[in-house]
Amino acid sequence: MPLDDVVLNFTPGSLILLNVVLAVIILGIALEVRPADFRAVARSPKAVLLGIAAQYLVLPAVTVGLALLLRVPASIALGMILVACCPPGGISNVLTHRAHGNVALSASMTAVSNLVAIAVMPLNVALWAGLNPATAGLMRDFSLNRWEMLVQVLLIIGVPFAVGMPLARRFPDLTGRLRPWVQRIGLVALLVFIISGTASNLGPLREHLGTIFLVVLLHDAVALAVGYWTAAAVRLDEPSRRAFAFEVGARNTGLGLGLTLTFFAGLGGMAMVTAWWGIWDILAGVLLAAWWRRRDARAGKTGDKTGTPAAAGEAGQ
Repeated sequence: MPLDDVVLNFTPGSLILLNVVLAVIILGIALEVRPADFRAVARSPKAVLLGIAAQYLVLPAVTVGLALLLRVPASIALGMILVACCPPGGISNVLTHRAHGNVALSASMTAVSNLVAIAVMPLNVALWAGLNPATAGLMRDFSLNRWEMLVQVLLIIGVPFAVGMPLARRFPDLTGRLRPWVQRIGLVALLVFIISGTASNLGPLREHLGTIFLVVLLHDAVALAVGYWTAAAVRLDEPSRRAFAFEVGARNTGLGLGLTLTFFAGLGGMAMVTAWWGIWDILAGVLLAAWWRRRDARAGKTGDKTGTPAAAGEAGQ
């Protein structure tokens, strides 16, 4: 069966469960955000604004070109674009820390990018999908309502931030103890949902698994490279380049999967790209972080750069 004709079947109850899991993941990010993150951005916004541009402009543009170059089915191309328009996931901060990257810059970019996604993501998906004739046709077939998507993204991202940030400010000790558990539970629950959901719908997708694996592998590598070399182009220091790599390369594709199931009727290529990306970007990120750590060890470097975005900006001077 052509991949563009495959539709994954999920019950309404499973969609509600997925949205709850996604909200828990975002809550884990929100509990880690401090007002100081935004004050640091306000004092020296260049690095964070560059990171947002890399995520919401450069990566989608490169993704459109990559999909055209690979000549993938329209549903896979639309899934790639949706992934590129997703905000970064909380795992990006963990990977940055493991890679001896600029953790403060990573945390600030994650916080700001997720808030920006509330307004930008629905418009971005429509904009970039419209540049590929095949994906533009799929968008017309599903008559995407950008306002409904805006409300969906607002509920999944905006509400957890509205709850999590005040809690973290008022009860820092309690939320500090709870945060790791919230993040772990959310991540494990998402992985279980992805694995069980795709396994139950695997039959019609079996012949396309190789294509999806290769597309996600290449697309994720390109995303990591876009982040790293965007920072390198403006001469940010090495720890900041690593932060950029993971902020651009580690997308919150659980959100993309939820939007695929809600607004695109579980379109097979889209669902499989977003689902597999959610697993692969963690594996690829861990491997890349380990490689950077080993390289630092051979060079006699230790520790991670945890300076502010201001420090990152000054490093590029």
